[in-house]
Amino acid sequence: MQRSFNRRTFLGSTAASGLALGLSRRTWAAEDGPGRRLRLGVMGLSRGASLARQFARRPGVEVAYVCDVDRNRTRQAVASIEEIAEKAPQGVTDFRRILDDRDVDALVVATTNHWHAPATILACAAGKHVYVEKPGSHNPREAELMVAAARKHDRKVQMGVQRRSWPVLQEAAQRLREGVVGEVRLVRGWYNNLRGPIGPVRPAEVPEWLDWDLWQGPAARVPYRSNIVHYNWHWFWHWGNGEIGNNGVHALDLCLWGVETSPHPRQVTSGGGLYFIDDDRETPDSQVVTFDYGDRMVTWEGRSAHLRGLEGQRFGAAFYGTEGTLVMRGTGYTIYAMRDQLVEEKDGSGGDTAHLDNFLAAIRDDEPLNAEIESGQRAAMLCHLGAMAHRTGRALHCDPQTARILDDAGAMALWTREYAPGWEPEV
Repeated sequence: MQRSFNRRTFLGSTAASGLALGLSRRTWAAEDGPGRRLRLGVMGLSRGASLARQFARRPGVEVAYVCDVDRNRTRQAVASIEEIAEKAPQGVTDFRRILDDRDVDALVVATTNHWHAPATILACAAGKHVYVEKPGSHNPREAELMVAAARKHDRKVQMGVQRRSWPVLQEAAQRLREGVVGEVRLVRGWYNNLRGPIGPVRPAEVPEWLDWDLWQGPAARVPYRSNIVHYNWHWFWHWGNGEIGNNGVHALDLCLWGVETSPHPRQVTSGGGLYFIDDDRETPDSQVVTFDYGDRMVTWEGRSAHLRGLEGQRFGAAFYGTEGTLVMRGTGYTIYAMRDQLVEEKDGSGGDTAHLDNFLAAIRDDEPLNAEIESGQRAAMLCHLGAMAHRTGRALHCDPQTARILDDAGAMALWTREYAPGWEPEV
């Protein structure tokens, strides 16, 4: 029988290894005030190594811990932060060491997708704020639970869809809502890349530098295989979400940002497959997903093996209205009239800094988050529904308020996943 990996079982499991948490809550309102120095821990040191360096450069921030199940990455991150900060962070393999430290204010989760939600939920329960990379959840149930955890524990949880903090794209979204191209009836997001084959994936010995058991964490245990760690896990449903959950979530988040819709679509269909790449991956290299909201349609197109994109861009989102078109591309946007005449172009700044600063300001000054976890998980839910439609080969009919699939037990079986005993997330 599986046990739920909640706060109680977490305390018991960590106590056995000397990691018992002192989780009596601090007086957060008093200690989260303006100007207070913030201490962070960073979990997952591929993307997280960059985030750790950027946070370490922000005024009044200390990166107190860096964590990875790859010991080589942990050592490298410690040395990297030590070069730019007053104090070297502690390097740890188990992120529960970070949660054990009552003086840590926030956890940065930049791990494999299957770790995003369980780590976020445990961090919220431990009184930490969370910056979690996209997509933030591995499956729809986790999307629900991480929002519930943020609400229950009153934590600031920001998702890493950085474009939400880019000034000119903020302007574009506002202009769309004000009707700059009339009533938007069709929204199209896309992502293109030229990924090569990953080759065969075979049973292998676990490398000495890797804690494979902790890498798997909440996922049901499988033997170690070559060519999964550190990136190709994206293309296997057990840990990843395919291209739609890898980079499609950025485009779909833009799509939802620019228009007001019901919380979720009423129907989802998907077409695609492995047409270009011949290897052992499970997820499609080409996919088109359609989300029907009744009064408008949103589509996402992903091509992992072809660079030729749409609207002259490898990545973007286009909003087709009754009076013209607005295209979000790069750090800016372009507006066209109904007869395709160029009306206006505007460009601005991008990067991570504004998004990280927004997260810090939310903790210190109670500023609104630009990508609060509930809005981020609306976009992630589209990724999950698109993957479910692909895997079942059926049109999914959804409840627009909850996204749950109607009259399809087979599809609803994918709403959650099998967890390793003791790791099932619970709020």
